[in-house]
Amino acid sequence: MTKYIIIANWKSNPDAPGRAAILAHGIEEGIQGLRGVEVVIAPPFPYLLPISNVIKKAKLGSQNMFWEDVGPYTGEVSWHHLRHIKANFVIIGHSERRRYCGETDSMINKKVKAALENGLTPILCIGENERVDNDIPAVVGEQLRHALAQVKKSHLKNLIVAYEPVWAISTTVGAVSDTPDNAFRALVYIRKILADLYGRKLADLVRVIYGGSVNAKNIESFLLEGKMQGALVGGASLDPKEFVEIIKKASEC
Repeated sequence: MTKYIIIANWKSNPDAPGRAAILAHGIEEGIQGLRGVEVVIAPPFPYLLPISNVIKKAKLGSQNMFWEDVGPYTGEVSWHHLRHIKANFVIIGHSERRRYCGETDSMINKKVKAALENGLTPILCIGENERVDNDIPAVVGEQLRHALAQVKKSHLKNLIVAYEPVWAISTTVGAVSDTPDNAFRALVYIRKILADLYGRKLADLVRVIYGGSVNAKNIESFLLEGKMQGALVGGASLDPKEFVEIIKKASEC
């Protein structure tokens, strides 16, 4: 059976640790007994440790990390810290980090390499700000190439690429999800670049997932028609019933 991965990106939500625990409990209870899907919850930094004590079936993810080990890096959270609280996954290069925090391709590349070299699975986010017609913009490929500069072949199997067109993210004004057909075009484009960099055999080991206004109504089409191997879910992951329904539908695909 195909193993899909569904990732909850809570962003800067909820507003209190008690509400975060309730949300995690709701998700954890709802996914018991489900097969064929891997679930990751990525809460804000202050909630990582409390949520790690709540979840058993779901896995823990971080929304960001620094590329250096512990040291004089005020305000940063190291891969070393994440490993100690048993975070398995880390979101890197999200468009909101690029936009609001000034993350550059070089910074994202350092983070990807640090995660892979230190036992974390990076969820590398790439995607265009706008699209003309149905062509996948070259910037998507450029982001991918920059992020993977000098990444070792032996690490590729642990990489997840999240194609997340910025205009489709639920917090964007007027956002609507992309179509499964266009998501599939992006998948083909991403796999072509991966094959150019590492060869087809290694490229096929990379999981490519979709993000951008994912919900229980469209998840099946992105998995079955779009051939995506999972989803990065934003707003819908803050509603435990909706998020569990997304996971259930993925488990049935």
